[in-house]
Amino acid sequence: MILKATKLFLGLLICFQVSGQVAPDKFQNPIVPGFYPDPSICRVGDTYYLVNSSFEWFPGLPIHKSKDLINWEKIGYGFHSTDQIEYKDGLADSNGIFAPTIRFHEGTFYIICTMVGQNGNFIIKAQNPAGPWSKPIWIENAPGIDPSLFWDNGKCYYTGAGVIDDSSKEWPGKNGIWMQEIDPDKGVLLGEKKQLTYGHASNARWAEGPHLYKINGEYLLLIGEGGTGEYHSVTVFNSKNIWGPYVPNHANPIMSHRHLGDTHPIGQTGHADLVQTQNGDWWSVLLAKRKVDGFVTLARETFLAKVVMTEQESGVTPIYNPGIGLLQEEQERPDLAWTPVAAIKTRDDFDGETLDLEWNFLRTPSYKWYHQKKGVMELILRPEMLTEFVNPSFLAKRTRYFNYSASTKLSFSTNKENEKAGLVIYRRHGNNYQLLKGKDELVLIKNFQKDNVGELEPEIVASIPYNKKVLVLKAEVRGIEVQFFYGENENDLKPIGQIQDYTIVSDEVAQKFNGVYVGIYASSFGEASTQLANFDWFVMGKED
Repeated sequence: MILKATKLFLGLLICFQVSGQVAPDKFQNPIVPGFYPDPSICRVGDTYYLVNSSFEWFPGLPIHKSKDLINWEKIGYGFHSTDQIEYKDGLADSNGIFAPTIRFHEGTFYIICTMVGQNGNFIIKAQNPAGPWSKPIWIENAPGIDPSLFWDNGKCYYTGAGVIDDSSKEWPGKNGIWMQEIDPDKGVLLGEKKQLTYGHASNARWAEGPHLYKINGEYLLLIGEGGTGEYHSVTVFNSKNIWGPYVPNHANPIMSHRHLGDTHPIGQTGHADLVQTQNGDWWSVLLAKRKVDGFVTLARETFLAKVVMTEQESGVTPIYNPGIGLLQEEQERPDLAWTPVAAIKTRDDFDGETLDLEWNFLRTPSYKWYHQKKGVMELILRPEMLTEFVNPSFLAKRTRYFNYSASTKLSFSTNKENEKAGLVIYRRHGNNYQLLKGKDELVLIKNFQKDNVGELEPEIVASIPYNKKVLVLKAEVRGIEVQFFYGENENDLKPIGQIQDYTIVSDEVAQKFNGVYVGIYASSFGEASTQLANFDWFVMGKED
């Protein structure tokens, strides 16, 4: 009885400490920092749910919830089980899970999305957004990417990015948005397809990411245009009828930073979704990028902007951050009750019964080669390597700050040259750093490809003798530089090698759509092995 009362008191104390924070007048963008691109949002009652692209990383489709649109808690993944889907070996960098949409209809949550490099477009369903989610319902005869769902007058409509006629070569980058009725519970498309638009102008490029809304009795089609780079933007189209015609709004693009050049602190804005609060206010989530020392090292992040629905000559016209028209690093927060959530923990002692939600794998584990038990994460050394399109013995977390450190305590010994384990900073198979303990040495390896081309030849940038079983490995990142360290304990670390170039994992060098991860790794580098590597803890947090 005393134990129960003590647990209750501690629980109430934690709740008080979290909810007792003073509500600020303003919020900071991005609302979900780090690799969280292509955001989609829906509201159920007073709770908001957010989903993002995840590409080749598993679990896939990270889902967050919030009460105030500012404080977000990760609650699960749309793809959370190897029984649902297999990311097959050979799935390339930045392939996999593209641009989801999350919606709620008559008691059921739906996520519709694209699996690039495998089966195409699909729907998953759940009663609880934290899961479990269903196995994917694959949609036949649904070309293109970025599907979305919209219900109106008892029918459901599929909108997707693609061109259903033979006009796609009329100008470079020509794409469009098409629509068709769908049975979302069976994944069956009904009736005929109709092309709604090819973009807001005669030379518009890469129309994608469609979302359809009905506002003030009018249909509003919101899309992304210009590609997810310098010319990214958000445009809208108006129609009095569900099937169109969808006329480009004269205010287009309604959100873009393309005219600001590459020195503006926030750039490449686009791929948006809209949500109306229970108070009737409108807000938009969208992706954007931030630079440090001229480079994007945190990939595409999720931002928030206030939206006012106006009536103009084109019809309903969303105005982003009225009077400003740009994304802001800081602005007045939504008129919603301030609801803090527990902070993401910086230290994992591997003492829980389940893997923390922040950990991800490259592609789907074919079997459970990791075991968390008695305060240790045990990785089985396997032939698979990070420089291949496979599922290696690699557990990793997204980076969330420009300046951060990551460290781990490793217990590992081997008498074979091919067996190694340690700490890794990873962007893609050809752009990563590996600080690894081997038979009798510690080695720092740099893998580097410019623009994803050229032969991949690992470079040993530092190597020192080391034959003790236990050691601590650390990486400190400051903007576009990274320094690696090693030692027998946390308080006595020495640098290994010189300061390294962190830009090899930046968007400008590595390109494509995914983000930077840091984690723990073990491999027998192409040969069979029964060896184990034990990690006592892992720490990753922001540095000043």
